[in-house]
Amino acid sequence: MTTPSTEAVPAQSLPQEASPGGSPTDGSPTGGGSTGGSSTGEAAGPGGPPDVRADAVAVEAAAPPPPPRRTGGRLVAALSAAAWSLVGVAVLVALWLWAAESTPELPTPVDVLGTLGDLLADPFHDNGPGDKGIGLQLLTSLQRVFTGFAMAAAVGIPLGLLMGGSKRAWQAANPVVQVLRPVSPLAWFPLGLVVLKDSPQASVFVIFVTALWPTVLNTAAGAASVPDDQRNVARVFRFGRVAYVRHVMVPHSLPSIVTGLRLSMGIAWMVIVAVEMLSGSTGIGSFVWNSYNGGDLAEVISAIVLIGGVGFALDVFFLWLLRVVGGKAATP
Repeated sequence: MTTPSTEAVPAQSLPQEASPGGSPTDGSPTGGGSTGGSSTGEAAGPGGPPDVRADAVAVEAAAPPPPPRRTGGRLVAALSAAAWSLVGVAVLVALWLWAAESTPELPTPVDVLGTLGDLLADPFHDNGPGDKGIGLQLLTSLQRVFTGFAMAAAVGIPLGLLMGGSKRAWQAANPVVQVLRPVSPLAWFPLGLVVLKDSPQASVFVIFVTALWPTVLNTAAGAASVPDDQRNVARVFRFGRVAYVRHVMVPHSLPSIVTGLRLSMGIAWMVIVAVEMLSGSTGIGSFVWNSYNGGDLAEVISAIVLIGGVGFALDVFFLWLLRVVGGKAATP
């Protein structure tokens, strides 16, 4: 998995505050919303003037039917994408074979496939702390990642909504975020170890800290970009603060929130490997380090393949979730 960018919001775009009564005013959250829309209720629809509704019906009736779906075109596109993917894999294997031929210590793809098959033949055996199956090691790492990720989401989403909806909150929190965000993930491990006195818990702490920033910044970007027409509707219906956040800010921010969660999960899954290698505890990172110390590079590469596969599956899930919430956010 490639290293994702940690945020998608420029540091200089400042949100503004909602009015004390909860009805957004000219100081309501801004940042990228549309300036269109009217608060007078003159838009076409069930509540609009009859002539506007009639024009809308006439335009709808005169619109041409949608073109038929081209199943054959989609099939050709899918086959073309699969073919190019195979080309990429073939190039990687060719480079691997060339490197293995020039470096005798490096195992060939065939050697790695054999080792991977042996590891997956009994992935959940447990013969003590130093002899656990690779399936158990992956589950241990995933448990730590999900724990730290859930903590980061529980803190990051509300903090991002607050920063995106309040100019003062942004001014107070953004400098702290921008200072702490670039700190290397491994730099947090000694601090977590001193405070928590436990290596696995310190690993979770590192995941929490490093997964926090993408969620905060992307959520803030979504909350600060509520379009003006949605704010006008909230003003007309006299939404309070809670109603505005629940019915306007959160639905509009969902795609940005999921994007932040996707980036946070990618970072968390990469960081856990390094943290477990540093801590020497159980987990897939510890498995990689122990295999290297034992001189078994085939096991190291097999673990790398599994790490990449799990990361790819997690990213596919968040891409699917992004499509789901994107469709809901676009639904009036």
